[in-house]
Amino acid sequence: MSQARTVLIIDDEIQMRRTLAAALRGQSYEVIEAATGTDGLLKLASRMPRIVLLDLGLPDMDGIDVARKIREQSDVPIIVISVRGDEKNQVLALDSGANDYITKPVREGAFLARVRAVLRSTDPNRRESAAFVVGGLRIDPTQKRAWVRGVEAVLTPTEFRLLNVLMQEAGRVVTHQHLLRQVWGPTHAQEIQYLRVYMRQLREKIEREPARPEFLVTSPGVGYRLKVTD
Repeated sequence: MSQARTVLIIDDEIQMRRTLAAALRGQSYEVIEAATGTDGLLKLASRMPRIVLLDLGLPDMDGIDVARKIREQSDVPIIVISVRGDEKNQVLALDSGANDYITKPVREGAFLARVRAVLRSTDPNRRESAAFVVGGLRIDPTQKRAWVRGVEAVLTPTEFRLLNVLMQEAGRVVTHQHLLRQVWGPTHAQEIQYLRVYMRQLREKIEREPARPEFLVTSPGVGYRLKVTD
């Protein structure tokens, strides 16, 4: 079994596991299944999958605790797939180490696209590249410069730091608090208005239509995501 194409599903609903597994196997992924958090953690350690799909409502422990335990031992990407669609659980899951959050019921096409996006954004070979390119956006973290459709975008140091954090987590929803801590420091983790002002400025410089962004996408009440397309 190839680790690069191996997916671990941790979900106690057998029908959901079958649905996700069938979609993944149709795209040539290898699938490992676990019905409890304990079994999932054991299989993570023994099989070393490339990505984990995690339900929150497990019979032996909360999925948030499973995500935290995974992060204590591995940087494997995690996509939470849960019936809990409220903002509080999304923020908690993302802050606990999840890379993305999908609310059930799952649409197969969108689900597979999110899996591909998270795998691309966490590819160690891609992260070694000096420049990052998505669609018409190119970012060079070494030079601290960015180009949009071949034209350089003149960014302030703060605007570039914000864009760079989103670039490093491309495809993943990054919470308001994480962005504020990374760009402005831990004492500003609740200053969401700072973030809104700079995101508006950044969109004015990068997007064709700032009100309809193609790169810097809002996840309402949770954070922002640098959209990755095939």
